[in-house]
Amino acid sequence: MSRAALVAALLLSGLLGSAQAGTYRVQAGDTLWGIARAHSISVTALLDLNRGRSATIRPGDTLRVPDRNTPTVRAAAFTPPQDTDRVFQQGQAVYYGGRFTPQTNLTAAHLTLPFGTWVRVTHTRTGRSVDVMINDRGPFGIQSRVIDLSTEAARALGIISEGVAPVTLSILSRP
Repeated sequence: MSRAALVAALLLSGLLGSAQAGTYRVQAGDTLWGIARAHSISVTALLDLNRGRSATIRPGDTLRVPDRNTPTVRAAAFTPPQDTDRVFQQGQAVYYGGRFTPQTNLTAAHLTLPFGTWVRVTHTRTGRSVDVMINDRGPFGIQSRVIDLSTEAARALGIISEGVAPVTLSILSRP
């Protein structure tokens, strides 16, 4: 299949919605992150497939998930849910290396957000963004600094050489 044909097929399946999606029944102990990982998409993409639903899931809920028999569109190709456009906080991001978690390398530290919260961090000058999971506390000392990013997250934002960058934070999901 040519690249143009593949792009057309992906756009058509995105317009049809359920043509690319299967269903998954939420089990006790499931998390959005775990379901997204099992279906090789991001939490953002999972929420996008389930527009109109809250980020809270309960056992027995049915979620739309990508069909394993069709090519998967990477999370960057999906439009974020409408509520992620609201800015939660503005300030500076720094990177500190991060605290290891077996779930993801894209982690961050925040002073008040609950552990397990997923946040979209957007570099205000470049427009680049990355989704990170809060798993540590910080930054401490300088009030303008609102988030400490893992090395991988800082690399995705393009701030490794800067060290400090102006950002906005938008909450994607809470635990």
